[in-house]
Amino acid sequence: MDAYAAFRYRDYRLLLASNSLSNLGLQMLSVAVSWDLYLQTHSARVLGAVGFVQIVPSFAFAIFAGQLADRYNRRLIMLVAQGLTVLASVLLASGIHGVPGIYACLFLIAVTRTFQMPIRGAILPELVPPEALSNAITWNATMFESANVGGPALAGILLAITSSSVVYTLQAFCAVAVLFCLAGVNFGRRHAVQAGSALEGLRFIRDNKLILTAVSLDLFAYLFGGATALLPIYAVDILHAGPRALGWLRSAPSVGAILMAVTMAHLPTIRRAGPVLLWSVTGFGLATIGFGLSRSILLSCAMLALTGAFDNVSVVLRQSILQTRTPDFVRGRVMAVNSIFINCSNSLGAAESGWTAAWFGPILSVAGGGAAAIAVVAICALLSPSLRRWRQ
Repeated sequence: MDAYAAFRYRDYRLLLASNSLSNLGLQMLSVAVSWDLYLQTHSARVLGAVGFVQIVPSFAFAIFAGQLADRYNRRLIMLVAQGLTVLASVLLASGIHGVPGIYACLFLIAVTRTFQMPIRGAILPELVPPEALSNAITWNATMFESANVGGPALAGILLAITSSSVVYTLQAFCAVAVLFCLAGVNFGRRHAVQAGSALEGLRFIRDNKLILTAVSLDLFAYLFGGATALLPIYAVDILHAGPRALGWLRSAPSVGAILMAVTMAHLPTIRRAGPVLLWSVTGFGLATIGFGLSRSILLSCAMLALTGAFDNVSVVLRQSILQTRTPDFVRGRVMAVNSIFINCSNSLGAAESGWTAAWFGPILSVAGGGAAAIAVVAICALLSPSLRRWRQ
């Protein structure tokens, strides 16, 4: 299997393009939103609340979204959800920049992502043959992180030379482009499931100890170790830089992730996956501590790049577990539960960072979070022999 095997399949290319454009726009939006909110309020709590606004839809709708993904027309669900994303993006581009308006649009976009994420994960094994699945997962991560680099960097430049309105408009164009890409994807057949089985994905993860430990490791380690929500504070108050520097800080983790993802695409499959997963999350925690204590823009970017590189390894390994060990008939619901874990670690992590920074200061919040992530690794390694022994 060559390093570019997954690109031979048209539907995969379209899905990959839609994922990349969607994330590019969302990353630009995230930078513009955080910059606008911080300039308006200078409040760590307001920045942290962005994460809370985006996590509520996951708790409220993810299980139901997984049921829909397994039971009904996946293509129709994706197109309707993306249409609502376009609506929210147009509202932001039209001039809704106050705190309540921004929160409302972010909430709507988070709702649409909640319904799309299970399908984006569940459809992948139907678009490529089994022998190309690992390659597809790796390139998904690569393109995801490429958008993570380009989005914040472009948003930072635009904020420095124009205004946030331009960023919001460009994000709206990305949302429309995603809609056209999704319209061309063959999402496969519907999957018949029994009524009342919406919680089957939760039961499946609960009963599969290896998957449960892997996603729990992701949830708690990255909940404590995330520093993204505080980057505007670091850019302005600690590193004494401006919006362009904020864009590079936001991009740095993805630079490391891209380099790692491309490297992994050209290497043999990782066999001793369990120990590698544990060490990668440990490295993430150490790099987070380094960033929290840094006073140099170059060192800060380097530490953030390392967090992205280590995170990419763990993302690919966790996705491999889910895709290879989950039956197709329940995959949408399992991916829905996984999306709750992901959103919890990202959005609640942002809220946790903002609140602890308001109480103890940003440096202690970030460095302490990195130390907590390492403690989570130690606990998971101690309690889960199956994870320590996991081989691919």
